[in-house]
Amino acid sequence: MSVIGLNNLRLRQFNKQVLMTLLYREKNASKSTLARLSRLSIPAISKILDDLQSNDLIIHSPVNLHSRGLGGGSYQIATDGSAVLCLNITPYRIESILVSRLVLPLSDYQMTEISVKTPQALLAQIEACFHQYKKNYPGLKIRLALAIHGQVNPTTGVSQRMPQAPWTGEIEIKYLLEEKLQTDILMDNDCIMLALAEKWQNTNYHQDFCVINVDYGIGSSFVINQQIYRGNLFGSGQIGHTIIDPHGDRCACGRYGCLETLASLSALKKKARQLEPADPTRRTPSTQELIDRYHQGESAICQQVMEGARALGLSLYNFLNILNINHIYLYGRSCGFGDAWLKTVCGQSGLNPFDRTDHVKTQATHIAPGTLSREQQIMGIGYLYVEKALDAMAD
Repeated sequence: MSVIGLNNLRLRQFNKQVLMTLLYREKNASKSTLARLSRLSIPAISKILDDLQSNDLIIHSPVNLHSRGLGGGSYQIATDGSAVLCLNITPYRIESILVSRLVLPLSDYQMTEISVKTPQALLAQIEACFHQYKKNYPGLKIRLALAIHGQVNPTTGVSQRMPQAPWTGEIEIKYLLEEKLQTDILMDNDCIMLALAEKWQNTNYHQDFCVINVDYGIGSSFVINQQIYRGNLFGSGQIGHTIIDPHGDRCACGRYGCLETLASLSALKKKARQLEPADPTRRTPSTQELIDRYHQGESAICQQVMEGARALGLSLYNFLNILNINHIYLYGRSCGFGDAWLKTVCGQSGLNPFDRTDHVKTQATHIAPGTLSREQQIMGIGYLYVEKALDAMAD
């Protein structure tokens, strides 16, 4: 095993990353705020800020952020006038918002319904969206940050599998679009988008947490020591394919009894359709129709939704015992089932034996719907560029 220590140069570089991270998070901060948050001394902070400023990485404003004391102005990340177009993409919709290099909104959030049958048609829709923003913001250099539903290889920029799509093959999105649009593209899975949004925009700063997206399918993303954990093959977070009932329904992955066959919206809507009388004209209910029927107290629907909630809670219980990550944020349209659904999920996972050793309950299991707006969620994928810039400082 190779162990590498931190010499003075590497330590200085690490502290530069710390301050840049804080400035990306705070957007604008005084020297005293940076010292307090980083726990570095004012003299050390001053030296590092001078270096960052001389390298044109940050800018200084003489305007004080505080009314008390002499102050020394404030600092923020230097911008080059470019922007990032954040897109969340499925075969049925494209959600978008344009943000600055500091990941602050430059446009309103937009959601466009689409219906594509081929990879080429999907790429054409992405191109059209990009060109529309270029038209609306002439002269602005726009890069793309893409959140793609399903399995994604962020290194190669390949969409490996998109569960909702009518095709099964891979799409080399990054290669094909970068060549055609002549712009930079970073991309990852939509659950990574949610994890980045929580990591950078949630004011409750947690070192370790998990986001669960309970929607068409069930995906998750783990943040461990403030780093997204992707796994060697980028398959981390496939909580929807944990097996709950080996004798259950066949899953799209080919196995039987996966969590998705019990608790995902696609499974619940399929079961709701099967409840209808044999009729060739019967159709699968929409997500909103399913949620409305649940709130109207339709007994069979309520039973299936609660069975799914218990299955989700059981999977979370197993997950908690393995990784002991106790801050879990739930996203997705299934949160629309409300308090009873959430209470059922928590009821299964609230038996975590490690909680009993936390007598003051400061680290006890916390499972709750995420509080970020949809705009903030979509902006999360833009932080791929922030993390790339921070990683480059370590090279």
